Amino acid sequence: MAAVSAAPLAAINGAEKMASTSLAYLESSKVKGTKTLISELCRQFYHLGWVSGTGGSIAVRVHDESIPRKQQLIVMSPSGVQKERMEVDDMYVLSSSGSVLSEPLTKPWPYKPPKCSDSSPVFLKAHELRDAGAVIHSHGMESCLVTMIDPLSKEFRITHMEMIKGIQGHGYYDELVVPIIENTAHERELTDSLAEAIKAYPKTTAVLVRNHGIYVWGDSWISAKTQAECYHYLFDAAIKLHQLGLDWSTPSHSPIRHLNGVMGSHRNAKISAKAGTLSLNKGIEPSRRCIVLDIEGTTTPISFVTDVLFPYARDNVGRHLELTYDTAETQDDIKLLQAQVSEDLENGVVGAIPIPSDGEKEDVIGALVANVEAMIKADRKITSLKQLQGHIWQTGFQNNEIEGIVFDDVPEALEKWHALGIKVYIYSSGSRLAQRLLFGNTTFGDLRKYLSGFFDTTVGNKKETKSYIEITQSLGVDNPSEILFITDVYHEATAANAAGTLSLYLSMSLHLP
Repeated sequence: MAAVSAAPLAAINGAEKMASTSLAYLESSKVKGTKTLISELCRQFYHLGWVSGTGGSIAVRVHDESIPRKQQLIVMSPSGVQKERMEVDDMYVLSSSGSVLSEPLTKPWPYKPPKCSDSSPVFLKAHELRDAGAVIHSHGMESCLVTMIDPLSKEFRITHMEMIKGIQGHGYYDELVVPIIENTAHERELTDSLAEAIKAYPKTTAVLVRNHGIYVWGDSWISAKTQAECYHYLFDAAIKLHQLGLDWSTPSHSPIRHLNGVMGSHRNAKISAKAGTLSLNKGIEPSRRCIVLDIEGTTTPISFVTDVLFPYARDNVGRHLELTYDTAETQDDIKLLQAQVSEDLENGVVGAIPIPSDGEKEDVIGALVANVEAMIKADRKITSLKQLQGHIWQTGFQNNEIEGIVFDDVPEALEKWHALGIKVYIYSSGSRLAQRLLFGNTTFGDLRKYLSGFFDTTVGNKKETKSYIEITQSLGVDNPSEILFITDVYHEATAANAAGTLSLYLSMSLHLP
């Protein structure tokens, strides 16, 4: 039988000093049921190859509707125990703040003394930041190998795969993005980097650890388990597609094309790791007539988009539609959204609900708001959403409620290129209106005087080669190599390079001069 740790119990105060910490509650059916569940899941995950060699772990909240969710106890599998032989009494019980309330008794040789999972601080961080009901840590081979394909990549990306629908907030056509953090000698040392990844990727339900495995969470053990299975399937698919020479991150899953001049090898550019920037060295050769820049992660912090622009659009979509409903501009936005939602409903996209075509104004707006919120949550790169967001942001910029942010060294770079006679363009998934608003209202003033034009998804998906062919034809250069495309997304650089454009991939979050 599990022993109750008296010292931690004596130290508990405030909200945690409640019936749920009593000995009777720790031996209740709810706690024992959660322990039984974890032991069963550990055996199943062992046979899947996720927790072999005593590795991996699981933490599940004790679901009890009589106790506030934030105060519910957490049952966690121990460290160093054969997961397929796990028993109910092997489990640890922790308070919501991480205090050990109950621990296993020591078993005779050859068993090691009981030890709480080394991942416990990581689990608790996921419970805290995502209000997770369950967290699964897997050492599955797929989750390890997929981080090795591109050792410089900070993300795993995949799209147009059926199992993406099993990931919370995603549909078949969406791009699934999973952040990758670097491994450490001890799992508890991953806590800070995992927390940073969770905050930087508000939509993610998992974090990959390079050469190690993955942490997956959900609001319940069923959600976490379902998603873990889908993630492993998608990782395995990506590895197999890679072995076949196919690119899993593009809608067509077309053959992988190797880059020339990517990964910072352009001879007229140098990377300063100390400054964390990419800077010009003797300018750009005269034959490079045009530069096309990505925005998010290249000229502008990703956090500005996720923490400022997206929340502003989400929080103001209802107000914007109400105030501008009868204008031609908003009616055009509504027609685009209705067409997109109709397509989403046909394809079973999660979050899509019908929009009344001839209903009352309030009903139409209510349905539009629900669909837009789901699209924003899923980070959909679709024209109908981007167009509406641009119009909402326009109001925000005009009312001085939003101010555009670019990296400190971007204005100097733009000014240098402008002085050299090089034309600079922007290509972003955000609408052209949103791009003009951002660069026209920055903390450094209006930077549009250095820009010659803007491209958005109306020319095509940023990961498709034909989009860069279209841009090349629009710019009217004699040779695609006269264009330099700069991005922080590897597969965008790959697509541009396949079109004959010289591409510069800024790895390790490096940005402009």
